[in-house]
Amino acid sequence: MSAEYATFGLAPAMRAGGVLANGDYQVHRDFVDFIVDGRPLLFQLSDLDAVSPLASDVPPAIFSAQVRSLLLEADAPLTDSRYVIYGCPECEDLACGAVTAVIEQDGDDYVWRDFAWQTEEIADLERNGYHGIGPFRFHGPGYRSALQSLLNGDDPSARRRVLLIGARVAVLAKLAAALRTIGIGAEITHDATDVPPDELRTYGAVAFGRAVGEEQRAAVRGAFDAAGVEVAYVDGLAPIIPLLVAQIEHALDRSPSDRRRLTRLVAAGGEAGVEVTSTCRVQVTAYRLDRLYRAHTYEIFDGILPAGRHRIALNGKALKGESFVVARSSGSVLVERVSR
Repeated sequence: MSAEYATFGLAPAMRAGGVLANGDYQVHRDFVDFIVDGRPLLFQLSDLDAVSPLASDVPPAIFSAQVRSLLLEADAPLTDSRYVIYGCPECEDLACGAVTAVIEQDGDDYVWRDFAWQTEEIADLERNGYHGIGPFRFHGPGYRSALQSLLNGDDPSARRRVLLIGARVAVLAKLAAALRTIGIGAEITHDATDVPPDELRTYGAVAFGRAVGEEQRAAVRGAFDAAGVEVAYVDGLAPIIPLLVAQIEHALDRSPSDRRRLTRLVAAGGEAGVEVTSTCRVQVTAYRLDRLYRAHTYEIFDGILPAGRHRIALNGKALKGESFVVARSSGSVLVERVSR
């Protein structure tokens, strides 16, 4: 069977959730992505909003079953020895569409071939095949070692929670509700010093409101340090729920920075500058607080951008008062204060 050898690896990734400008919610999904020849395989599929079957929010038994399936220790879930490589981030329905491939062993090697976009039981390779992707041949020992390491690791659903600390209870309650809606656990507290270390270890981030003083912040950091827990600390930019959700999403992103689609955001001089590593859909939204601390939202850009750096003009109204910019792709979220 002809196929060039490729390297196989795994890396944490996420499908960015959030509260969108139109009020819709997009579910947050943490998953393990496939790294082929040092690059996420998902990036080769252009602008695809999808997750691998190795998602962190499925029960451990299902997660283990998915791993063993990729090791060919179970029958293929689809006909013709086809396996789901990426599926819908909102549900498991094949009708939504999935990237599938044939996975088979050739001696001690594993081969992934005949990639296709599939919405029915039988894949139509002529119409929906990804003809420029694969086949990939992976050395058996490295392939098995990478996947088996997932079975020996920590609970993949751990640390998808955030601790909220602030003075404005109403804002914190709305923020917690929004985070829970998109699949991120959130709790509110004023003092973390009495929280048991085992519970502190379940948090991936701590978000401080703007009114939280340095003494209180230091006490919270001390509690996490004493428990031996490394978390991301978020300084809330403004009491705007979609903005705060985006900040927390960014803080919870565990994927390596060089394997993200959206890698840079600056907001200055009436422009937003973004950098993407592969072709993808990018949405840029501006938020501002007026003199009465009322929040205003402006949809600046929503379109497909090729890899590279891009400059996007900001709406003049969005630059009045205290303003901020959020840029998001399917897998990354960045937030910046607009510089004057």
